[in-house]
Amino acid sequence: MATMAQSWLKHPGHYIKEEMEERGWSQRDLAFILGVSEQAINPILNGKRGISPEMAKALGEAFDVPAEFFANLQQAHDLALARIPDASVAVRRNMQTVLPIREMIKRGWLEQSDATMLQAQLTRFFDAQNLGEIPGFAHAAKRTAGEISPAQYAWLHRVRQIARSISVPAYSEKALREAVSKELPSLLYAPDEVRQVPRILTQCGVKLVIVEKLPNAKIDGVCFWLDGVPVIGMSLQHDRIDNFWFVLRHECEHVLNEHGKEKEMVDVDLDGAAIPISEEERIANDAASDFCAPSQKLDVWLQRKGPYYYERDVLAFSRTLERHPGLVVGQIRRKLNRYDYLTRYLVKIRHFVLPVSMAADGWGQTVPVSL
Repeated sequence: MATMAQSWLKHPGHYIKEEMEERGWSQRDLAFILGVSEQAINPILNGKRGISPEMAKALGEAFDVPAEFFANLQQAHDLALARIPDASVAVRRNMQTVLPIREMIKRGWLEQSDATMLQAQLTRFFDAQNLGEIPGFAHAAKRTAGEISPAQYAWLHRVRQIARSISVPAYSEKALREAVSKELPSLLYAPDEVRQVPRILTQCGVKLVIVEKLPNAKIDGVCFWLDGVPVIGMSLQHDRIDNFWFVLRHECEHVLNEHGKEKEMVDVDLDGAAIPISEEERIANDAASDFCAPSQKLDVWLQRKGPYYYERDVLAFSRTLERHPGLVVGQIRRKLNRYDYLTRYLVKIRHFVLPVSMAADGWGQTVPVSL
């Protein structure tokens, strides 16, 4: 059945014939003017063939009008006859505009399926009744400063999914306090000791989930509680020894202070960004800084050695603190705002911790959880 557009929009050949009649031209006359045979233009005049760009230019010269006139006639006719795209195109556009759906499918968070099933999967993924409850899909919703993006929200829900699928002993605040004051500090000298972290937190009753961040969705970590069990999520977006320990200790402090019980404590940028922070974040930052390099000792050292901080002095100071130099360098960089300082000591640690974590998702591996 012809659409409304098809009912009035005729083939360009119809309008060429009208122009020929206005000028009193026959088909043979037009062929002569164009320098082609009658057989070449007959299919166009009868609506059997479209107008090529070359023919549009030739007709423009013949009728002394811009070539775009005929080219536009052909384009409008072709569009009118084109099949209306499936409604799922707009649905997939809306989903991909809000969330990196393709990446979520690639990572195994969603299954490849038609648009309707993808919508159903998204509502289950976010524990929502409908898409309007997902940030970014509710068009009337206003975003406030500091609110996490839909992609960061998706990362958070992936952490939550995985956390539900793992078991740990009952949470012990006492055990966690002992771990952050004794056991974890004993690991700070060698990069490969990060492999002990998942075991230690599990013994304390804390669920540690490591999920690779989604593209263009910067996030460091999160702390929240599931049925009275604390969960720490980390992205390892900065694969450096200083960032790993700072973020981990930061989130542990949230747990020890029972932050995140009412609302998730989402940490988007803990790598030295100078932005206003809450009291909870200040407390966690101070604990993390002191853990990586005792602040009082570091401040005294900076005053004594400044304004020149030689590499040999940093290495000697690190030995006295029984810390890997990367941890001390990380804190010096933050305090002096010198993010180009001794970067070679900020060694990578991801390859040590991922193989020993049963809840590590990303970097080519997917934790099997069902929607």
